[in-house]
Parts: sequence; C-alpha cells; structure tokens
Amino acid sequence: MNEDFNPLNSRALWLTPERLHIESTWSEHVPFAMLLVELHRPRAIVELGTHWGISYGAWCQAVAALKLDTRCYAVDTWAGDEHAGKYDDTVYKSLQQHHHKYESFSKLLRMTFDQALAQIPDHSVDLLHIDGLHYYEAVKHDFDTWLPKMTDRGVILFHDTVVTARGFGVHTLWAELSAKYPNFNFEHGYGLGVLGIGSNLPAPTAQFLVAANRQPQIMRQLFAALGGRIRQGVEREHDARQAQVKRPLWHRGLRKIKNTIKGR
Repeated sequence: MNEDFNPLNSRALWLTPERLHIESTWSEHVPFAMLLVELHRPRAIVELGTHWGISYGAWCQAVAALKLDTRCYAVDTWAGDEHAGKYDDTVYKSLQQHHHKYESFSKLLRMTFDQALAQIPDHSVDLLHIDGLHYYEAVKHDFDTWLPKMTDRGVILFHDTVVTARGFGVHTLWAELSAKYPNFNFEHGYGLGVLGIGSNLPAPTAQFLVAANRQPQIMRQLFAALGGRIRQGVEREHDARQAQVKRPLWHRGLRKIKNTIKGR
C-alpha cells in the first residue's frame, strides 16, 4: 500500500458501531464509512436513501467521535420503494430515537430527494451517498440533480454497484462515471463505489484512492474482512435473541427463579 495511507493510523476505523440492524445490507461498509469521515473531514454530508440508518448512523457517530464541525442530512420518505420494499412508520421512529443525540449537527429530512434540493445550498456538500431507487434512470437522475450541490472537494458514494438482478442499474452508471473520475469500487456487501468528483480532493482522500488502486486486492480484502466481522456480530446477536424468544416459557421462568434465589 502507499506509505502515505496506513489504516493502522486511523481512529475512526476501529470504532464499535452503535447503529446496526439484521435487515440492512450496509453493515459491511460501516468501517470504511467511518474511515472516510476521518480522511475527508467533510463540512457537509448528505445521504439520499437512509432506511434503517446504518450508513447514516456511521457518518454521525464518526463526526461526533472526531468532534468535527460537520453538518449531516439524511433524506428519505421512510415509506420504502420497489427495491427496499414497503415498510411502516416503525423504521423511521426507531431511527428518530437513535438520532436524538446527533440533533445538534444532523437533520432527518422526511421528503423525496427532489424536494430536499431546496434545503441544501449549491456547492456546499463534500460527501454525498446515493442509495435510493436503483433503476439506472433513477440513480442517474439523483446524480445529475445533486451534482450542482457538490463542492470542489466532493466525493460521491454509490451502494449496490455490483448488483445486476431485479433491474438494478447502478453498475451501469458506475461504469460510465468511473471512466471520468478518480474512483475505487469495493465488491463486498453488494458493492460500494467511491467517486472523487472534486477537483480539489483533500490529500488523505486522494492518497487513499491512489493506495487502493495500486493494490486493489489487498484493500478489498482488508475492508471485506473488517465488514464481515461487523456482519457476523450482527448475525450472532440476532440469532441469540431469536433463541431467547423461542425458549419455552417454563425454561425462562425457571431461570428467573434461580436468579431470584441467587439474589441477582
């Protein structure tokens, strides 16, 4: 790897995520999300498509841990779509409860991506994450309409860059854009494309892209391993909870009696 980029020097990369969910496909990218906040030190982060808030929770947690002067905006209707599926208000309420501690620098904008354009000034966004409807026309529309919001330090992330089923077209747009801008594409966790569109990228971000492209296999293996560890932890916790729920009532009652006798 490039000697100017050493993941062992990162503080954010090793943070324990506070927001995870078994149904999210984003947990495997949380370590990179936190590292990118540390490298890029964005003045404003916008996420288009938040759902459970796993990626957004990672941005906010890293901003808070690093004490950065960053504004964060999550944009979603929290009603679902053809690719995420439809869901009820419990998803938004769950995120809202977790989000309270970040309200000094973060906002949840419950609206469409196009409606949110009026809320964000042009040339103000350093980091944009696009993860909405995944048809080619939809994701290209999101890119085109939000591009004027980006600064000359701008980085745009695209999730699901390696998915070709169910009409997903992110991979097609990624092929077009990656031929024009500095980039790196992670292939685990359904793919995460990192696109450096700004003409004045911060040195640490530019150094990461150089290092990643010099030894792509090593970089992909590193973050796949880190993300896999997070995903395995989520699955173990989920399985443990499911096992607890499935235990017979008499077994749970017996344990409660034993704990009472022990004075616990």
